[in-house]
This record gives sequence, C-alpha cells and structure tokens, in this order.
Amino acid sequence: MTAITHASRGELPGDADAAIRQLYSCHAEALRGYAERFCPDSASADDIVQETFIRAWRHLPQLTADDRPIRPWLFRVARNLLIDANRAARARPMTVPEQPDEDARDDSGLDQVLDRQLVSAALQHLSPAHRTVLAATFYHGDSLATVARELGIPQGTARSRLHYALHALREQLQDDDAIAC
Repeated sequence: MTAITHASRGELPGDADAAIRQLYSCHAEALRGYAERFCPDSASADDIVQETFIRAWRHLPQLTADDRPIRPWLFRVARNLLIDANRAARARPMTVPEQPDEDARDDSGLDQVLDRQLVSAALQHLSPAHRTVLAATFYHGDSLATVARELGIPQGTARSRLHYALHALREQLQDDDAIAC
C-alpha cells in the first residue's frame, strides 16, 4: 500500500512526528484549498490548516486506534474551526476609523492663520536687507549663492545676513510669545 492509502486509513508510523508529517504531506494541500474558499485571505486559511494539524497531533492515539479514514476527520475539524472563526468575527464589534472632529479641523486652520500673521509681523521688524535674504532663501527656495548673485553681494555677506535675520526673527517671535503668555 502507498503512504497516501496508509494515511487515509489510519495506518500511520508509530513515531508521532513522522505520522503528522505523513498526514500533512497527504492532506495539507486539500485542506488549504478547502479553507481558502471560506477565509478572507490565505494567511487565515493557513492558520486553519495549522490548527487542524495541531489537533490531529493531540488526538493521534485515537486517530490511529482503528481503521477509520483520517481525511474526513481532518475536514470536519477544519470545518469546525472555520465556523468558530466566523462566529468570533461576527461577535467582535465593528471598528470604524475615527473621523477628525469638524471643530478640530477649523482650529488647526485658525492656528495656521495666526502663525502666518505672527511670522509676517515679525518679518516687518527686520531690516529690508535681512528680510530680502530670508525671503529669497526660505520662501523662494534660492541657494545662498543665487541670492548673493541676484543682490550683487559676496556670498559670505549673504550668509551673514541670513544668520542675523534668523537670529532677529527668533528673538522677535520669542518676545511675541512672552507677551501672549
């Protein structure tokens, strides 16, 4: 008799590990095909097949005690596991992704407007030379070399103006923040 016939009739090797390997090689593909018809994805089907063989391993002495075929028992276990998984999924409360509150979105827009106004007011306190270098670098995305070329000044001067402009802007914003508190 072939190994498939032996495994189908309950005639398995005495070693439990060898017996489960033989059962798996004979029945796993068919069980996976069966489970995939009822599972939402292949990972869930693999879980059903794995749990089926774990239960077969636990009940191996009873499965090998008589000449009844093992395949129907495996499919019945897989069917019961599928039913249990379906019941568990239906019993879980349905989760809905949280939607941001309309008022919260309005506040963030208000914060952006207020931040823009604060930065705009702080920029007005800078000298025109510092404001020009800062705007060209951060708002227009120009490099310091490009800014220096456009303004007709050395690159080191442009770098120095940017440094002092950022320092003055930071101080102005900190002063405004201190007043707001």
